[in-house]
Amino acid sequence: MALLLLALTPAARAEEFSAKEVVLEHIKDSHEWHVWGEGENSIVIPLPVIVNSSTGWHVFCSSQFAHHADASGLRQGPYGLAIATEGDNAGKIVENGSPVLDLSITKTVAVMFINVALLLCCILLSARWYKKRKASDPAPGGFVGFVEMLVMYVVEEIIKPGVGKGYEKYTPYLLTCFFFIFTCNVMGLIPFPPGSGNVTGNIAVTFFLALCTFLIVQFSGNKHYWKDIFWPDVPTWLKAPIPIIPVIEFVGIFTKPFALMIRLFANMMAGHAIAVAITCIIFLVATQAVAVQLSMSALSVVMSIFMMCLECLVCFIQAMVFTMLSAVFIGLARVEPEHE
Repeated sequence: MALLLLALTPAARAEEFSAKEVVLEHIKDSHEWHVWGEGENSIVIPLPVIVNSSTGWHVFCSSQFAHHADASGLRQGPYGLAIATEGDNAGKIVENGSPVLDLSITKTVAVMFINVALLLCCILLSARWYKKRKASDPAPGGFVGFVEMLVMYVVEEIIKPGVGKGYEKYTPYLLTCFFFIFTCNVMGLIPFPPGSGNVTGNIAVTFFLALCTFLIVQFSGNKHYWKDIFWPDVPTWLKAPIPIIPVIEFVGIFTKPFALMIRLFANMMAGHAIAVAITCIIFLVATQAVAVQLSMSALSVVMSIFMMCLECLVCFIQAMVFTMLSAVFIGLARVEPEHE
């Protein structure tokens, strides 16, 4: 994640240093990939801008936007477009003050593409090893062995118990969820390109993952699943004439994927924000006495190391929890009634 001391510049030591701005800058999405520095001396990777304005579709590089905002808080660019730096549209591309249809390759999207490419390389490399071996050959070691260990753990300990009978059909999707989330989380711990992206801390990404699980659950539901929603085995007065329990069960269809989305998003975003906030302590005490600076800086470094170690564990736990809950939801939609 881009939450380390490397991302903070000497200018941050000034008295006007704002920890809030630094934290928000490192967890939000942007049209450029900030690597180092500030202002004219900053190192920034420009990204493609793809927008549809009143004058049609435009494709250009984000470096064509001005580095600094004008008096109206806009970073002016070509075709009458600008990036708003304040207000409700802060960070968005606007035309005459109104947002436009933006399909740009933002930092989050760019990092996600890199993560997907890296994940594909790792999986295909492991698959290539198995193509050249027989089932009777010794188990692989090294990186391939590590991948096999993860796959076997997820299948045997998460997918199979959660989904139950017929779990094989859902294994590819659930394994994809686990490895995609795990890869994005781990890459987010790297404070410089190709890492530093807050992919799973972006609610649009977690929304799509939760939506995929939602659709699979609904299309996998059997008759018993739908019966338990619209006509559950409860006293009649709880479901007719006022359908109290059916309404509650129907709402539960949507609260489950909502919980998946918020759980992953909130945990990863909070971890990023806390880590960079702890680092900001060093600069917040920069104007204090030397003793205060040394003590608080040492405390900040120790706490940052602790947070990074904790984040390494959280990377795995969050991927595991999302996969486990998805498997459980799918399994509940396919459960058969018990015959007494």
